[in-house]
Amino acid sequence: MKLLTCSVWGAALLAISAQAAETKPQPAACPKAVPETAQCFSGQDSAGAFYMLAVPKDWSGVLVLHAHGGPELGPPSLDRTAEDLTRWAIMVKAGHAWAGSSFRQGGVEVRAAAEDTERLRGIALDLLGKPRRTILHGQSWGASVAARGGEMFTEKTLGTRPYDGVLLTSGVLGGGSRSYDFRLDLRAVYQYYCGNHPRPDEAAYPLNIGLPVDVKMTGVEVGKRVSDCLALDKPVAERSPEQQKKAAQIEKILKIPASSIQSHLNWATFHFRDIVSKRTGGASPFGNDGVRYTGSDDDAALNAGVVRVKADPIAQRRFAEDTDPQGAIPVPVLTVKWISDPTAFAELDAQFKETMTRAGTADHLVQTFTAKGTHSYISDPTYPALMGALLDWVDMGEKPTPTGVAARCKAAEAMFGPGCSFEPEYTPAPLSSRVAPRGAP
Repeated sequence: MKLLTCSVWGAALLAISAQAAETKPQPAACPKAVPETAQCFSGQDSAGAFYMLAVPKDWSGVLVLHAHGGPELGPPSLDRTAEDLTRWAIMVKAGHAWAGSSFRQGGVEVRAAAEDTERLRGIALDLLGKPRRTILHGQSWGASVAARGGEMFTEKTLGTRPYDGVLLTSGVLGGGSRSYDFRLDLRAVYQYYCGNHPRPDEAAYPLNIGLPVDVKMTGVEVGKRVSDCLALDKPVAERSPEQQKKAAQIEKILKIPASSIQSHLNWATFHFRDIVSKRTGGASPFGNDGVRYTGSDDDAALNAGVVRVKADPIAQRRFAEDTDPQGAIPVPVLTVKWISDPTAFAELDAQFKETMTRAGTADHLVQTFTAKGTHSYISDPTYPALMGALLDWVDMGEKPTPTGVAARCKAAEAMFGPGCSFEPEYTPAPLSSRVAPRGAP
């Protein structure tokens, strides 16, 4: 497809002008990571979300709609979408068009983000015409957005099929009801050992609200408190024996590496505040009442002394309605997760499989896992291999296997470089094996 030919560009203009609520995307400079021969466009949609689109010279006819991770807590920005396109330039290098939204607002609101992604699909179709295939891709927290979007926007709800397949990478897939419990556990256990978030001379507050709305604090300030207690920003040799012991205790109890304590504590502070103050009416959907913590040198003392808070049932229900996937995705779903992902545990994928099984759609799901990677990005050949397998499933009904995806990845290394580490035999343990279960409030 030649994007700038008179006939195609004129048709796109007519289509966009007919959609009064949306202005046409404007040509934009592509990030450096995108092939020089590609064309990029950007704009702001009618709800206030910024977006970018990239189309390779030899377009495959496949459109990838991307839902980004995070979520961001600040106002939307075009810079965020440029960063996403930079990270996911591999999709354009593989021949596919790519489109990503900043989402209209910051914060933990899944359905709104899914709506923004669907709105961008309409903008992309007006610009490009109808793609041969449209794949919904969610990364990290964006995987929960894509999972919900795959349920919300279907042939049944729209009258025409919007997405042909769903790709979920490094996904936070336990829904709000299950994905964030361990972050409350971290707040409680951290406070037991460190006692400085809040400090004794500061006003106390329930840890499950994250932070009172009137308290001015930054991530840097949270980091200073973590440094005072655990010195994770220093080499191990420069930490005191007490600091090393506390960090080791938290690692064993929470089953997370010390290197991820800071990031999870930030999320359990600022994301929890966003959720409670803006999403659930001032009450918290998180609780640890009755949870028994294990793995410390003295579990009896830990469980006797750790802070206990209760979830509000109405808040929990409101948060679940927005964030919990129901599994009713009518198209093929392919997932990938680094086995040792410290941000979105592999066990969350076991929870997602249970969700789709309860919905009667387990046959729509194939899960894969890798031995190497990072949470944010696994490797260049990993994603073209997954896309190829998903498209064959959509086009020819050839349901992939983890072994087949691994072989496809090895073949992709010739074009995209080394980086394949699929473990076809791996199966994650239940989420309850990693995060202490708790009942409904």
